[in-house]
Amino acid sequence: MIKKGTTAAALLTPATLMVVVFLVLPMLLLLRYSFNRYVPGEFMVPGMTTENYTSLLSDSYYLSGLQTTILMAFGVTVACILLGLPLAGFIARQKGHMKTLLLMMIILPLFVSNAVRAAGWMVAFGQNGVVNYFLTSTGLINAPLTLMYTPTAVFVGIISVNLPYVVLTLQSVLEGLDQNTKDASLSLGAGPFETFRLVTVPLAMPGILAAFVLSFILTMNAYATPVLLGGPSFHMMAPMVVDEVLGKANWPFGATLSFILMGVTLVLTVASSMFIAKRYNYSE
Repeated sequence: MIKKGTTAAALLTPATLMVVVFLVLPMLLLLRYSFNRYVPGEFMVPGMTTENYTSLLSDSYYLSGLQTTILMAFGVTVACILLGLPLAGFIARQKGHMKTLLLMMIILPLFVSNAVRAAGWMVAFGQNGVVNYFLTSTGLINAPLTLMYTPTAVFVGIISVNLPYVVLTLQSVLEGLDQNTKDASLSLGAGPFETFRLVTVPLAMPGILAAFVLSFILTMNAYATPVLLGGPSFHMMAPMVVDEVLGKANWPFGATLSFILMGVTLVLTVASSMFIAKRYNYSE
């Protein structure tokens, strides 16, 4: 008789092999590259040196890019949570065709690539774009604003990319909450806001935490939106990695940037998750 544990291990083996071959091994190879030396004209020289890491951590240009990336990730994630919670709650309360229509409106943008959506924002944020046309035609401003190639443009563009993921994550959790708990809170004298803050948010914390992690990781690794909406003067880590690898053919330093980005993303994600879990006494 075959034990259940053996059967489960056999079923997991193909997926585990896929992860090892297509994720773990390439990452180990990239890690090895990060300890090589870069010599122009020779691609890279095999060796074991920490020169790339020390150069990165002592260069204000790359540290500034890392700081910008972290701040953008936290800002976008907080904005997506604040915008996504009410929208997800509204969708969760709907029934029938209205709910289907709203979900389709959230899902459809996911079929469009980030580059195409960023191109749409470029049209909206241009000197003669939709936003400036509306503001000038309504008399709110006298001259067009400079919106393109600014952190604000990148901030709005990444929110538009991440928000559908956040809403779908939160909506599935809010839909599963017991309505009786909210009714009990209201019947005991709590107002709608108190009920939301003291009942809904703690109960929905698993979904909020998942949405937070998802949005944070997506922003930390964003490429197309910062490049198209931020321009050459706006620096985030993912475009820096591409520039080192493809633009300068400096694979060792590009690999180093990749692992610093990965490490910082992992540390901040775990730290934020632990803080939120402790704050709301949530445990897996």
